[in-house]
This record gives sequence, structure tokens and C-alpha cells, in this order.
Amino acid sequence: MKKIDLEKVAKDLGVSKTLVSLVLNNKGDKYGISAKTQKEVFEKAKELNYKPNLIARGLRTGKSNIIGLIVADISNPFYAKISRSIEYSASRKGYNLIICSSEENDKKEQELIEILIKGQNADGVIVSSTQNTAKLFNELQAENKPFVLIDRYIPKLKCNYVTVDNYKGAFELTEHLISSGYKNIAMLTISPHFISSVHDRVNGYKDALKKHGIGFNKKNLREIPFNNIPALVEQELKDLVSGKTPIDALFVVNNNLAVYCFETINKLGLKIPKDIALTCFDDLDMFKFSDPPITAVAQPVEEIGEKAFELLLSLMNSKNSPPENKEIVLATELKIRKSC
Repeated sequence: MKKIDLEKVAKDLGVSKTLVSLVLNNKGDKYGISAKTQKEVFEKAKELNYKPNLIARGLRTGKSNIIGLIVADISNPFYAKISRSIEYSASRKGYNLIICSSEENDKKEQELIEILIKGQNADGVIVSSTQNTAKLFNELQAENKPFVLIDRYIPKLKCNYVTVDNYKGAFELTEHLISSGYKNIAMLTISPHFISSVHDRVNGYKDALKKHGIGFNKKNLREIPFNNIPALVEQELKDLVSGKTPIDALFVVNNNLAVYCFETINKLGLKIPKDIALTCFDDLDMFKFSDPPITAVAQPVEEIGEKAFELLLSLMNSKNSPPENKEIVLATELKIRKSC
């Protein structure tokens, strides 16, 4: 394939080679190049399959134009959609994205960060973190390594992050179940329990019960380890729906668990919502078309990815004088369907 250079991109657009170089090196804003022109440059470069010499540019600029993304589970549609959103935003600014999965393992997450920053010379990383302390990220801050947290935050760590109002979303979903007449509402959650999104959802569930005078039953809160979901979902559900006081509603903490719950409920011969209501924090496209459609808390997934990249780009472009930390908390939306 014939190599396309900057001169060809510039010639086709009728602009200077210098302008094209500035845009592709993410200096368009700094030099007052309009957003429209920058978009045209990136689109023309993509159309012509322009491939910059990344090694030479890295040696010249000290930047690799690579960013890393570490998510808990890339097979989860929630993280897959976030990855796609970040990749799209990054490519528009001339960055390549490397995506990794930590599998909810804090040590693996640390190893991946080291590989991305030291091995791949990534300019920055976006992380859905499984860390229980701020130690790792404090070290990154001390070394001026740009990072942004998504989906989760770490208490006492002052940094840039993008998440949703997990507490409010869980509270509203639980309150909807209560207002629909359900009294014995169980929650199926996932470990590690200290993860902020999980912790906040559990607290929202508990506080909604308390507000409406329903006592919290510890036996109704079941925690499933990340690495043993299918077997334990069936085991826990069998226990919850049997006995003297079987549950009448189930709040599942994420979509991955919800899919297995849906399968298990059908396997047990129970009907949704006649025998048990099923609800979920996280919305999947399939939830709209399942029988019955599943009530869920929807998150603005694309916006999470877009905001995260914007924050990281700001950090990467301001290493000498980092901007003030931004803690972005986005609203969720309750999608009421026929499963409750």
C-alpha cells in the first residue's frame, strides 16, 4: 500500500502542511484552528489511511499518542460500550487506544498500568479501578502520570473521575418496587464489596427500605464473587425463593448478574413478575425485548466515555500546571418495564 504523507493530506484539503501537522499532533486548539477545520483534517487523514511514524514522532515530541483503558470486564456490554465511546473520542484527536481487562483483580490492574505507562509509554490511562486504597494512584500523581477514573471513585483520593449517581439510582429503583407493592425485596450484589459503585447501590437500597419502614434483612443481601457467578447465582436464588418467607422481588446490582438471574428464574419454573419481580442496575438492549421486558436503571454510557476522555486530554495537555480536579457525577434514568 502506498504510503500517504502529510503533504498529500494538506494538498487534498487545500491547506498548509504545517496546519495538518499541528492538528494531527493535537495542537489545533492551542493555535486557534477551528473545530471544523480540525474535524476535516482528521477525516481526510482517515480517508487517505494516513499512518504517522509514531516512533519518530514520539522521539520528537516526547508523546506516544497512545492512551490506555483498563476496565473490570471487557465482556460486560457496559464496559464494551464505554470502550467504544472512548476509542471514538480518542481517534478524533489522533490517539490510539489500548484496552485491557483487570478481571476485578487489583494486582493485575497494577501490572497493566505499569505495562501501559512504562512498556507502551502511554500518555495517560483511564481506569475502572478495583483498588481498595489510593496508594497506586497517589504514586501516579507524584510521577505526573495523567489518569482518570471511570464508573468508580476511591474515597479520600482527590482526582478526576466520571461516574453516575449510583446511590440515587438504586434508591429510586427500590422505591419503585415498594410503591408497586413488593415487601420482601432481596438484593444480589457482587464482590469486591468496597467498590464505590457497588457500595453506593447497596446503601441506596437499604435507605429506601428504611424510608418506607421495611426492616433490612441481612439474609436478603447476597454477594457473588466475580469469578464464580453462574454457579452461585443459581445457588443463592434457590435459597431466596424457598423457605417460609420467599422473596417477592429481586434487585440485581449489574447486568452481568441479571442475565444469569433471568435464566435461573426460568429454570426454576418461576414466572416474572407473577412469582418474583426482577430488576437491574444497568440496562441492556436485550432487556427491552425479553419476555417480560426488564425494569432497569440506565446509565449514560456514551457520555461517561466522552467526559472521561475530555478530562484525560486536558491532563495530558497540561502536565506542568494540571487543571483543578473534576468529579463528574452523571444522572441515571429509571426504565420501568413489565418485570415488576
